[in-house]
Amino acid sequence: MTSGERSLSQYHRIVIKIGSALLVDRKSGLKSSWLNAICQDIADLKAKGLDVLVVSSGAIALGRTVLDLPSGALKLEESQAAAAVGQISLARAWSESLSRSSIVAGQILLTLGDTEERRRYLNARATINQLLKIGAVPIINENDTVATTEIRYGDNDRLAARVATMAGADLLILLSDIDGLYTAPPHLDANARFLETVADITPEIEAMAGGAASELSRGGMRTKIDAGKIATAAGCAMIIASGTTDNPIRAIVEGARHSWFAPSPAPVTARKTWIAGHLQAAGELHVDAGAQTALRAGKSLLPAGVKKIVGQFSRGDTVSVIGEQGREIARGLVSYDADEARRITGRKSGEIEEILGYAGRAAMIHRDDLVITGVTRKKVEGSMENKDKANA
Repeated sequence: MTSGERSLSQYHRIVIKIGSALLVDRKSGLKSSWLNAICQDIADLKAKGLDVLVVSSGAIALGRTVLDLPSGALKLEESQAAAAVGQISLARAWSESLSRSSIVAGQILLTLGDTEERRRYLNARATINQLLKIGAVPIINENDTVATTEIRYGDNDRLAARVATMAGADLLILLSDIDGLYTAPPHLDANARFLETVADITPEIEAMAGGAASELSRGGMRTKIDAGKIATAAGCAMIIASGTTDNPIRAIVEGARHSWFAPSPAPVTARKTWIAGHLQAAGELHVDAGAQTALRAGKSLLPAGVKKIVGQFSRGDTVSVIGEQGREIARGLVSYDADEARRITGRKSGEIEEILGYAGRAAMIHRDDLVITGVTRKKVEGSMENKDKANA
């Protein structure tokens, strides 16, 4: 899709990333009228049945104005203090503005580890999905009050891409002060061409965004291209558009210029490669014939279909699913620790709460976290099963 109006109703779940400069003025503070306008855009999307998530910068910038901190670079502890103050104001502003359209906002603060470490990733994703299920709009930001320079994203473009892949979004919209990708910085090169559609993020496209150490790359186009690589590889399209006018989402729909990045044509394969080949299995779940048939039909693995647990693993670890012929038929991210998995093996999902004492997930491995592999299990001395018996 190129020129003219762009329909967003073709998408199911949209992540909108908003830069600090769009939300906060250094002198006057929060730009309330702009916030109210984009909240109306969000309400319009939700009225069409779309799920909407917002990755909102602005906590530190807003905190600076509230605390009347001097201009210039802040020390780490000053930034964290500003974020602590600003995040309260920012969350309240989003909540009040969305409530005008009878929309409930939910705040989620993430650190890099929350999306990179499996257990925290699954918890964050479960929270996001539950908020969307009940019709709320998650308002997500990096947890600047605790993140240090060594363990933070450093920009919300990449955080937004991580959130998009975590939430299974099919469109990521990056709103900033530029309307899209150019072949060169337009303020420096009068011959710079605007790119309306980017079919693939090639090395040439990356070069247009500037090198890692270039002036352009600092908080600029480079991080947006990095975000695009993360999102499109997972099957999520991306739009870079200007947010400097009121109702920027409506403007995109009505034909305002923007760059559209096509999603990967084989995102599922990329994810399956990641699960099946890049993570070492921490344990084994041996299943019956019925479960094996269900998995091949695209279903989740339920406790009732599991016959035996082998190995010691934690929730979120990658485990092998072993069929009746002793072959690995799938791999996935398990929803329970090994000890808990053993207790609910062969039982119905409705019995989980009574057995474990809390309402756990219905699936041992959800279908979204499972890939059919068909790899032959190797019968070698010192196998995982032998090691498990030795540790029993």
